[in-house]
Amino acid sequence: MLSHEIREKIELLEQEISKKVIGQKNLIRDLMIGLFSWGHILLEWVPGLAKTLCVETLSKVVDLDYKRIQFTPDLLPSDLIGSKVYENNKFSVKKWPIFANLVLADEINRAPSKVQSALLEAMAEKQVTIWEDTFLLDSPFMVLATQNPLEQSWTYSLPEAQLDRFLLKTIVDYPNRNEELEIMKKYSWDDETKLIKIFTKSEVLKVKSEIEKVTVGDNIYEYIVDLVLLTREKKFSDKYLAIWASPRASISLSKAVKANAFLQWRDFVLPEDVKEMIYPVLRHRIILSYEQIAEWMTTDLVIDELLQNVTIK
Repeated sequence: MLSHEIREKIELLEQEISKKVIGQKNLIRDLMIGLFSWGHILLEWVPGLAKTLCVETLSKVVDLDYKRIQFTPDLLPSDLIGSKVYENNKFSVKKWPIFANLVLADEINRAPSKVQSALLEAMAEKQVTIWEDTFLLDSPFMVLATQNPLEQSWTYSLPEAQLDRFLLKTIVDYPNRNEELEIMKKYSWDDETKLIKIFTKSEVLKVKSEIEKVTVGDNIYEYIVDLVLLTREKKFSDKYLAIWASPRASISLSKAVKANAFLQWRDFVLPEDVKEMIYPVLRHRIILSYEQIAEWMTTDLVIDELLQNVTIK
């Protein structure tokens, strides 16, 4: 299924990212899944955990157009997508950072909903409308958004419609003791680590086409659907949830498990892939009820309940 050359490149890609990003195995895995399946990724936790660094490192090891947008409270939708300007006695379209292959929306929840919503069309339909003109975005197109926890000052929660457009939500962990020692030694002075380009655009497209060939058995599809449907069952949802998982959750989970299997050099999906990827796929798509939030429940604990109550046939 996979040529030896491409496999070596994937392994080298992970090694290059790890030169700059210490630890964070799940973060690196999820970025690679997003890259090769063209899925948008939401990275969350407190500042200082290498969220932005990891995205910028990815942009340096793949030969794709990259743009960074710093989200701030005074940002306008036109600052993201562009606008028409009048110059030389005529109107012309000025395209802004959204017209790139990799777009870093840094601290996305620092801007209000009207700005966040400017990404909706691009993320869902891979196109942007400026006045009466519609422009197709180049492939691959991937939004990598970082955000701080919502309880932090001056943050705005993302609209549910936008959350659902992210393939994965990755919670970035604190490093362990050995990793923090390595980070401290590496970044006590200016880091001069040199990175090399690993993947061209055509190679990224090729890997995506290979991932699409990964076999998913009917029992795996049924397992995915049963997990998602349980979030909508009244007895379960009334206990835990205010908003349930949409059909996009089923689609996203099926994409993620195929990519995860591929990155483990398999051409078929196992139930373990579902159990591994259901957390980043569902944790931003199911919204807890106020009662559960008050009881310090988390979406990951609800997903634990899902896995305990659904068995593969």
